[in-house]
Amino acid sequence: MSDQDGKKTLGVRGGGPRSGNVKQSFSHGRTKNVVVETKRKRVVVPKPGQGTGGKTGPGGTPLGDPSKRPAGISDAEMERRLKALQAAKAREVEEAAQREAEEKAREEERERRREEMEAKAREEREREEALKAKAEEEERQKREAEEAAKAAAAAAAAPAPAEDQSQRGGGRGAAPKGKATAPERADRDDRGGRGKGRGDEGNRRSGKLTLNQALGGEGGRQKSMAAMKRKQERARQKAMGGPVQREKVVRDVQVPEAIMVGELANRMAERVADVVKALMQNGMMVTQNQTIDADTAELIVEEFGHRIVRVSDSDVEQVIEGTEDKAEDLKPRAPVITIMGHVDHGKTSLLDAIRNAKVVAGEAGGITQHIGAYQVTTESGQTLTFLDTPGHAAFTSMRSRGAQVTDIVILVVAADDSVMPQTVEAINHAKAAGVPMIVAINKCDKPAADPDKVRAGLLQHEVIVEKMSGDVQDVEVSAITGKGLDDLLESIALQAEILELKANPDRNAEGAVIEAQLDVGRGPVATVLVQKGTLKQGDIFVVGEQWGKVRAMENDRGERVKEAGPSVPVEVLGLNGTPEAGDVLNVVSTEAQAREIAEYRQQAAKDKRAAAGAATTLEQLMQKAKEDENVTEMPIVVKADVQGSAEAIVQAMEKIGNEEVRVRVLHSGVGAITESDISLAEASGAPVFGFNVRANAPARQSANQKGIEIRYYSVIYDLVDDVKAAAEGLLSAEIRENFIGYAQIKEVFKVTGVGKVAGCLVTEGVARRSAGVRLLRDDVVIHEGTLKTLKRFKDEVSEVQSGQECGMAFENYDDIRPGDVIEIFTREEVARTLA
Repeated sequence: MSDQDGKKTLGVRGGGPRSGNVKQSFSHGRTKNVVVETKRKRVVVPKPGQGTGGKTGPGGTPLGDPSKRPAGISDAEMERRLKALQAAKAREVEEAAQREAEEKAREEERERRREEMEAKAREEREREEALKAKAEEEERQKREAEEAAKAAAAAAAAPAPAEDQSQRGGGRGAAPKGKATAPERADRDDRGGRGKGRGDEGNRRSGKLTLNQALGGEGGRQKSMAAMKRKQERARQKAMGGPVQREKVVRDVQVPEAIMVGELANRMAERVADVVKALMQNGMMVTQNQTIDADTAELIVEEFGHRIVRVSDSDVEQVIEGTEDKAEDLKPRAPVITIMGHVDHGKTSLLDAIRNAKVVAGEAGGITQHIGAYQVTTESGQTLTFLDTPGHAAFTSMRSRGAQVTDIVILVVAADDSVMPQTVEAINHAKAAGVPMIVAINKCDKPAADPDKVRAGLLQHEVIVEKMSGDVQDVEVSAITGKGLDDLLESIALQAEILELKANPDRNAEGAVIEAQLDVGRGPVATVLVQKGTLKQGDIFVVGEQWGKVRAMENDRGERVKEAGPSVPVEVLGLNGTPEAGDVLNVVSTEAQAREIAEYRQQAAKDKRAAAGAATTLEQLMQKAKEDENVTEMPIVVKADVQGSAEAIVQAMEKIGNEEVRVRVLHSGVGAITESDISLAEASGAPVFGFNVRANAPARQSANQKGIEIRYYSVIYDLVDDVKAAAEGLLSAEIRENFIGYAQIKEVFKVTGVGKVAGCLVTEGVARRSAGVRLLRDDVVIHEGTLKTLKRFKDEVSEVQSGQECGMAFENYDDIRPGDVIEIFTREEVARTLA
């Protein structure tokens, strides 16, 4: 073969056209030669010495001839373009190197996996061969023993004929040609049997050897040792002629309160047809998609020989069931102190004095509307957690929550005001919670202060202070001057030391929601007091009917923190909804668990509300309708800034009313007033009350168009008073009768055109023309009506005084007799009020 290989020599004409002849063939043997020219694009390559006189870019790169550039491209733009080009080329080189490295790593990984598979397959084959060799050896030894036993028995039974036959056949050692002895036949049969056995078992390779077969047999999947043993057992039973029965596997079957037939069969690993057949034999005509109850499922499971495990929907909450902490894991924690007392007794001012803050200045009306959680470090270095509860009567539930999560209660009583209703309520909450109490007698700097009167007033409620030989500590303090604050902190430290408060910080966090609100920028926010464990950023938790992931945490000073230990109050962000105040927070391991628990609790709460709202019988439904027939309802819509305030307002609204009128809260929620609230109010003709929240722009526009009244409040008792006044306006007025006089009929006259006219003597009071009258005969009311005429002599008068005579005629009534008594009275309407 030549170097040219039939090709033309290369020429120097690079960019010119190349010509050639192409022979075209047509029908009937006709041909035609066509000249074809191929033109190539000319590529201009700059010479090494060219362009040295021009401008250069970065790194000496020539910028090119300015005359050959596109119009409007300056040197700076050209330089930037060259820089971008060089950067792109560098990136391409780096990416190519990276791809090459990745491809190399993948190739190494593939090679490593292939080697592992080969080694595994080799080990499995060796193990199989060893097992087969062992089984063959045992079988051969067994057969040899049987043959030997048979030969010995035959030799003992007929020794003489065998000997004669052997002599006639030329001796024992001379066997006929072409016939094998018995041991040789047995050995040959053994080898043949082994070969057939291997062929029957399918271990002999047939057909082409593929890569998968070479690397590991059937797709790289190897049989386990248990599978090999089961196969040998089946083969042995088949060889012995016995029936091949599969061993029954008894399973633990989890059965909920309701389960589908197909799912039950799947959990028992039984055929669906068998389960349906068993149900039909028990008298239930069902299909695999129908649901059966747990009792029926239990019968079926026991019939199939399995063990039943009853489970319930509430089992999802078992993951958050608390475990007892070991004594060695417990560490000291800060005490939680709740400040309680009557409204305007100085609770927040006292806490401000301890914290050196001015919280009360930001409260509407100087009255606390929410639970506040603060942490204070004393001069001695001890950390204290304070909960400041509202003192107004409407916040009963908030005070109750504060007492439930606390260790120590500080009862604040004003020295100039003594024991008040909410003071008594706070005492009852503290006693119900079983927590120790410290009495702080505040406002001792006032001239009218009388601490002994406070101590005496507490005696009526079984609170005996130490000054009166009791066991309850009492401290005289003043939030204005700072008097007694050190003594109060010392009393708290002493009480906390007696309690020996400890918690385990090294476990999943558990806490209580003190307050919850819907923030415009941050979404649902919950104030959580951690009671056990440590709450960390990123933890997944479930709280009441809501769940979430700790996105961020802030302490009482507004600082971001990464974790919060026991007795630390923090604001938690990252909830999917606003929880109820008082809900328990539990940290779980996975998001799926949290979502499952929250969904179960939501469904349980929904079922509970549905059961509570449904009438049990028709008679009860009719009775309720009859009772509501005479009751006037005042519907309202309430929106508040935090969950606790909304709850307190709803409770206060439920207390307003009597048997004739009542307040019905259509909807209460947390957050700004929205268009949906306006639509609900329009459908029911209800006003909308906003407590520390405002309506957004679309809601205000919708309210103006539909004529819905929106009222804003920042003090709760203003809202309660206004709703109470509006409810009183729905009450029907009370009619009162005032008796103004009596007149006795002396004589009856008949007047033409008028009828009977009674000549009367006013014996008591005054008789008025406009008043109502009753005709009494023997002290029995005969008629009630109005006067048609009242005359004094011949003149029509408006009233007649006592002791004077007059003439009276009744409107549409003539049955009057001498001796009858006329009772004169007036009616007036009196506006009723709610208690």
